[in-house]
Amino acid sequence: MKTIMNTLLLVCSLFLYFPTIHAGEVEPVEITIVADVPQSLSNPRQTMATFIAAMEAVNKGQKEQINIAVSTLDMSEISELIRASKGQELAYTLSSVIERSKAVTLSSISSRSTGGKYVFGRYSQGQVEIVKQSDGRWLFSEQTLIALPTILEGLLEKPAKQGTKDPQISLPFYIKVRSQLPEVLKGGFLLEHWQWIGLFFVIVIGSIADKILAWLLARNIAIWQRRHPDSTRFDKTVLRPLGLMAMAMIWWSGLGLLGLPDTALIILSVAVKILVSLSAIWSAFRLVDVLNSLMVAKARQTENKFDDLLVPLIVKSLKVFIVVIGIIFSADNLNVDVTSLLAGLGLGGLAFALAAKDLLGNFFGSLTVLLDRPFQIGDWVVIGDVEGSVEQVGFRSTQIRTFYNSLITLPNALLTTSKIDNMGARRYRRMKTMLGLTYDTTPEKIDAFCAGIRELIQLHPYMRKDYYQVYFNQYNAASLDILVYVFWQTPDWNTELRERHRFLLDILRLAKQLDVEFAYPTQTLYLKQDNNEAGVQGLSAFQPAMSENEAMAMGKQEANSIVDATLGKGVKPGPVTFP
Repeated sequence: MKTIMNTLLLVCSLFLYFPTIHAGEVEPVEITIVADVPQSLSNPRQTMATFIAAMEAVNKGQKEQINIAVSTLDMSEISELIRASKGQELAYTLSSVIERSKAVTLSSISSRSTGGKYVFGRYSQGQVEIVKQSDGRWLFSEQTLIALPTILEGLLEKPAKQGTKDPQISLPFYIKVRSQLPEVLKGGFLLEHWQWIGLFFVIVIGSIADKILAWLLARNIAIWQRRHPDSTRFDKTVLRPLGLMAMAMIWWSGLGLLGLPDTALIILSVAVKILVSLSAIWSAFRLVDVLNSLMVAKARQTENKFDDLLVPLIVKSLKVFIVVIGIIFSADNLNVDVTSLLAGLGLGGLAFALAAKDLLGNFFGSLTVLLDRPFQIGDWVVIGDVEGSVEQVGFRSTQIRTFYNSLITLPNALLTTSKIDNMGARRYRRMKTMLGLTYDTTPEKIDAFCAGIRELIQLHPYMRKDYYQVYFNQYNAASLDILVYVFWQTPDWNTELRERHRFLLDILRLAKQLDVEFAYPTQTLYLKQDNNEAGVQGLSAFQPAMSENEAMAMGKQEANSIVDATLGKGVKPGPVTFP
């Protein structure tokens, strides 16, 4: 009895001793916070039911359900660059394996969320299993996805036991091809022999499509330009990038049909996706250039110049839009998180606005020009100390061609605060000049000359007929000045200069016909030589012929006679009253 008690005491001492000596050697337990597990992936039965239901919907035409089927696969080790296309391919492969393996009885599959994995089927090439992940989801394992192509090849001869009864439906293309090839083509380095051959044919087909499409586009453009000789001329190869984009799209589609290894598929997919993005942006730019040529041709046929101002802004807006969409398209193809990128741009919007204050000011200036239309393309404007013709209006600046042929670029922000004098918007273009006649010109010739100029004004088609002034205006130092004050109603400065030229030449011809001479600055010097005696005698002999009052009366009488002769006897101007 004593021996038994000693033994029990020794055992109890060991139980108390071991925790004490090993307490410091226990590894710390890593505590992970597991998010809520979706009900559809909470256990093996739910995962299998979710996958089968999604694939049945896909086979019935609901193609968007493929994403639900892909969500049941462990794609964590597959690169994001090929995850979408690879996931769909693996979902179809897994569906074909399940259909050829055995009829699925969901009630026989475990519905417990505990445990490590559930094995659906074992094959000589591997096994199909559903494994619990660290976050609590049950997914078809990574090893299953790796073995799926070879498992399916071993089951191709077996008929489907459930789902579709057609053994070839929803079967990946490369598996159909590989199953029909001899073993000699299944070997190789990096890629299998048949994949190298397929890659070669994909490249050749894409290149041929590029050449054919480029030739057809160039031929059609040449035919169109022959039928429309008045249209804007551009190079017949303007749409050449469309052929390049078609080639890139064929290469992109062909890569997914060859079942390439992940490493090769990633490298080639990135290269092809970049080529597709660049060719798409380039093609869109060329299409905008063609559209610009057509719109410019239409704008030139209209009298309104607003479309000449609007077309460049539309073209630039389209190109900016293409660049933005192209960047988003390229980022999406390369699996860059566009949502977070746009969110980052939104958070930095305020800082960007502060940094780009001048840019925004110029942009709103261009909107002011577009909406208020203070000038149009080709107008003669004076903005501050800048004078010239408007050549182009962009988002940031306006280009003005000066009359000494230099090109001045004005920021559009200045247009919102500067005074704009639009000389091209004048309804009438004025000319005011003085025609100096010689002092020996008779009053009758002056009247005839003025009447002739008035008649010229009536005969010239571009001159304003309801308001003009042609009168003898002043006595100059060396000439009798005739005021000519007229207006032209012309659409532009070139027409004004042409009509001014014609009018001045007609005045010169009229002066020749009436024998009227134009004066030029002259001085006449009279020299008189008298002896002192004659001078004294003449001075002493001078006597005024009439008094001052008599001289004034004589001047009034002559003035009345001249007015009577000019206006007609009995026609006197009435009294004039001033306010």
